[in-house]
Amino acid sequence: MDDPIRHPLAYARGLRHWSQGDLVAELNKAARRHGLLSGADKTAISRWEHWRKTPNTDSQLLIAEAFDVPLSDLEAFGWPYWLPGRDEPLPLGAAHTVHALDDAQRAAMDRRTFMTFSAISLGGLAAQWAAAEPERLTSALSGKPVDGELVYWLEDTGRQLTTLPTEQRQHTARLVDAHLATVTDLIKEARYGEGTGRRLHRLAASLATTSGWHRFDQGRHWAAGKLWEAALQSANAAGDRDHGAGVLSDFAYQANWLGKAKVSIDQLGHALSGVSHPTARSLLLLRRARAHAALGDRSACHRDLSDAETALAVEATDPAPGWCAWMSPADLAVDSGQCLLDLGRTSEAHALIAEGMALLPRARDKTRGIFLTYQARSHLKAKDIEQALSVTTESLDLATRIGAPRCVTLVRELAPAFKPYRQVDGVPEFLERLRAT
Repeated sequence: MDDPIRHPLAYARGLRHWSQGDLVAELNKAARRHGLLSGADKTAISRWEHWRKTPNTDSQLLIAEAFDVPLSDLEAFGWPYWLPGRDEPLPLGAAHTVHALDDAQRAAMDRRTFMTFSAISLGGLAAQWAAAEPERLTSALSGKPVDGELVYWLEDTGRQLTTLPTEQRQHTARLVDAHLATVTDLIKEARYGEGTGRRLHRLAASLATTSGWHRFDQGRHWAAGKLWEAALQSANAAGDRDHGAGVLSDFAYQANWLGKAKVSIDQLGHALSGVSHPTARSLLLLRRARAHAALGDRSACHRDLSDAETALAVEATDPAPGWCAWMSPADLAVDSGQCLLDLGRTSEAHALIAEGMALLPRARDKTRGIFLTYQARSHLKAKDIEQALSVTTESLDLATRIGAPRCVTLVRELAPAFKPYRQVDGVPEFLERLRAT
């Protein structure tokens, strides 16, 4: 698995092939040009790159000069997103869909670690999606006409690949990528009518979304973002507003996961403007509640939790969109419990998480592994160390069995909370196992 998200400053250094010492030298040069001392050393740069400290205004001005970044970018983007190496999403529209699909396939094969899209970039893309009407496809592309039976077969195979149980999906990532490549080639090279084109773009959106989640679970956030951008472009070309909202929700989930709760809230606001199905609205509201809880906004969190519960209880006449069809009372209970845990209501959180765990079907083991870490957190806050250890070990066993790196990462994040309890039976062995994993 790649390293977790790198800081933009580290990425910008990499673009110039600069070490931390090289950057110190460049900052000193910039400072001397103004008759100043930079005050920067490798320790300071390391703190900036590990998100432990933010450089002051004078230091940021020197960094901008070293990287030839105009001052207007500092005002427009804010630290650290004005640094070189930002990845800007393409505007929505049929003219950019194939480009986005090609970029996504290259990203899926690229092992680089990269920052996700900047908050400003994502905000612009989401706003475009919320306001745009999908463009009509042109029906004249070079190549052979796409046969209707072929499209049915592609759709059926795609459905099977994207709905496999969690434990089987760990072995199908390459199949999903290959299927997406086939669909992309047809979109680019074949001749088809408008209806067939919409079906192909809808299928590309579904496959790119699933492939993005494979990368997200592996900690490859840049690749996940590129695949989800392609999914959003394809959903837009297909006129599938529901799926587009789902992709924005995935971006929002990623943002909250990476500690950018405010970005998540903004994304979900745009997504909510484009969905009407109650199950979809419930999921989006629940994810926004998680972001509000991360920011400590109790009233907004409780309002969204209440609305999410109300929406999930609505009996809809149409089935839920595929991207949220799995949403259930189990998800509502566990994520509501996680919200309460973030807000300090530990006992209530513990009860809700336990309730949701009991409702979760076995087919969703990756979700179970993540929920187990939430449950472990609630036990740790209650200082029930033996139970926390039992639940965390179960999560690690499950994550190892099904090949779920994201679950392993969550377990690792619990390790510091266990360290003060080395005297408890099993804790030293568990910590040693984590070091070896």
